[in-house]
Amino acid sequence: MTQQTPVAPDESFDRTVNTIATLQDQLVGMGEGLIRALPNLAIALFILFITWIIAKFAAKIADGLTGKTEIRPSLKNLIDTVVKLAIWIVGLMVALIVVMPGMTPASLIAGLGIGAVAIGFAFQDIFENFLAGVLIMLREKMRIGDVIECEGIIGKVEHITLRETYVRKLSGEVTLVPNSMLFKNPVEILTDETERRHEVVAGVSYDTDLDHAAEVIRKAVEGVDNVLTDKGIDVFASEFADSSVNFNVRWWAGSKPRDMHESRDRVVRAIKRALDDAGIEIPFPYITHTFKERVPLGSASES
Repeated sequence: MTQQTPVAPDESFDRTVNTIATLQDQLVGMGEGLIRALPNLAIALFILFITWIIAKFAAKIADGLTGKTEIRPSLKNLIDTVVKLAIWIVGLMVALIVVMPGMTPASLIAGLGIGAVAIGFAFQDIFENFLAGVLIMLREKMRIGDVIECEGIIGKVEHITLRETYVRKLSGEVTLVPNSMLFKNPVEILTDETERRHEVVAGVSYDTDLDHAAEVIRKAVEGVDNVLTDKGIDVFASEFADSSVNFNVRWWAGSKPRDMHESRDRVVRAIKRALDDAGIEIPFPYITHTFKERVPLGSASES
């Protein structure tokens, strides 16, 4: 068996003392280094404070300059964000160089490039939404205030940020939609123009004179207040349904959802009233039952 050499008490004590002395020297060195760095830290904090003030006033100046133009609100937000971001990047670089004098702008930019690649892989979704937000703000369509439909979400665009878009649904709730979703999927802008075409189906009975019925329907739609008669009214016989011949009635009115509901309500009421006045039947479904055996019509007590 191997015997371990016993350590002398004096030697163990000397090792403990040396360890404590080493730690003490390191703490003292760190404290002295922190004291020497305090002036640089104070200057760096002052630089960050100045950067905050400059970024704030630069954003106001940019907002004032763009406010005199007809630039879209979303593009104004993008310009303000880019101005503030550029000033903050410069301010942070200057502050880091002050705190670490050995660092040069070239080494800092190289380090930021390597770090950006690593961060890009780690936060891929965030950067995807960021770039999509920039592109959405740059493109002309989908302005703030437009009513849009995307992936089953219908609502009014209230605010566009670099990461998400606030869509106020027609029922009042707000949906935060990632910008990548709006950029990669088809978006239907319902209010891109102030006017759009609406339609409704109207049915008449099979024994009706279709030419006469179409004229009655056309005159009824022309008499509705918010219908744009100068853009034309279409009344097309579209199909032979189970109990009626159906007309597809199309007209132009306002593009907002409420305009659509109000216009459709007035048109349906006007068509119903006009067909009733003309004695034209609006049929309901007829169902014919056929029984293999004779069905008694009277009650059991009468038979």
